[in-house]
Amino acid sequence: MDYAFTRTGFDRCVEQREDSDALASLATAADSLWLPLRGDGCAAVGEDGQLCWHAGGHLGSSAQLPHRNDAGPIGDDWIFLGRLDGRPVFASLASTAPGDDSLRWLDLRGAATSLEAGQAGLLAYASALRVWHARHRFCGGCGGRNQIQSGGHRLYCPTCASASFPRTDPAIIVLVRDGERCLLGRQPGWPQGRYSTLAGFVEPGETLEAAVAREVHEESGVAVGDCNYLGSQPWPFPASLMVGFEACALRADIALGEELEDAQWFDPEQLASGILAGRLRPPPRLSISRWLIERWHRQMTGRDLPFRPES
Repeated sequence: MDYAFTRTGFDRCVEQREDSDALASLATAADSLWLPLRGDGCAAVGEDGQLCWHAGGHLGSSAQLPHRNDAGPIGDDWIFLGRLDGRPVFASLASTAPGDDSLRWLDLRGAATSLEAGQAGLLAYASALRVWHARHRFCGGCGGRNQIQSGGHRLYCPTCASASFPRTDPAIIVLVRDGERCLLGRQPGWPQGRYSTLAGFVEPGETLEAAVAREVHEESGVAVGDCNYLGSQPWPFPASLMVGFEACALRADIALGEELEDAQWFDPEQLASGILAGRLRPPPRLSISRWLIERWHRQMTGRDLPFRPES
């Protein structure tokens, strides 16, 4: 599988998150690594175009880090991510990096296409936690100010003693087949010619398979039967997990719902010639949708799907 954010190559060190004193020591250790994240989620990159890390030694003994599990409310946010090549890794959720006002900043979509896969996956992890911190500064039950626990992976309200944890919103994404054709659709506002596989969020109390059938029917009017799981992709925009499926159509008649501007069946030749002629634009390389389409075309033809250089 070749799509963004699926590889990280580091140890999340879940068992170390509860020892705040040890984390504070790790944070200021000379061999610790700190990743600056801006308020909009962009990460600092160096002249080589790779993530810009800072050594923990720059924090000094005055670093504002918690030393107990009941540490103060969220302010100068930080997150313990784990260990990379044995070195403790933290994310700093500040607007600038210490001692450097001239850094370049890279957003997640840019990271997906320009960073090494492990670095892009690590940034996706940190970015998703950043969004969760920003949206849960206050308790959803009583409105009290939340406090950081578990290295930034748990928030605790001292007023009502409730705890909250990072959440991930599951969404299905599916390539629907009908014989030698696949179903692709486009949303209003997409670039001209852009078509992609169908997708949608899983609703409460719904299985993934039921979500596939419901979303496909709601968006295109097509009824599907059995579906097969093929893979998943973290999608930190801001905190989703795309769960990829392939499904077979029971009824292939298209009746558009409210979400799609168009939906069409494509055979392999139509898809390949449309892309080469510039009439069709596939989903971006970073997405599992692109992988699902390429996989289907390769199964049908035994060949890779051709792309124009800009796609």
